Amino acid sequence: MTDPNLGNGVILGIDPGTRKCGYALVAAIGARPMDLGIILTPELGPALAEIVARFAPTEIALGGGTHAEAIGAVLAGLGLPIAIVDERATTLLARERYFAANPPKGWRRLVPRGMLLPPRPIDDFAAVLIAERLLASRLDATRAAASGN
Repeated sequence: MTDPNLGNGVILGIDPGTRKCGYALVAAIGARPMDLGIILTPELGPALAEIVARFAPTEIALGGGTHAEAIGAVLAGLGLPIAIVDERATTLLARERYFAANPPKGWRRLVPRGMLLPPRPIDDFAAVLIAERLLASRLDATRAAASGN
């Protein structure tokens, strides 16, 4: 298994919410997620246990926003280290990521993307960003240690 401190482990990103949570399994910044989706909050524990068994992530990146404490209590049962990550602006950035992965078609492609709303929740894309932020912080720490700072 790879060392998540070096930024090359599989990170399970979680965008916590009261009714639903986005999740994403990310191995590298900017890489296509191994898996992503949205789970209803009451079903989170069993669903994530299955995902953890299937993909064997090394760490959980939990967005520190809405409902993070309650979701953190559920995640603690998975037996993985949990890092709280600042999720500021992830909703706006997730919208950009959604449209990059799913370009508008027909007349919608003429509308500026900033004015379009995705046709579905994008909590999974926010989870990708949360996981990437943790990976980025690990890489920054590794680089700082290597340079002696």
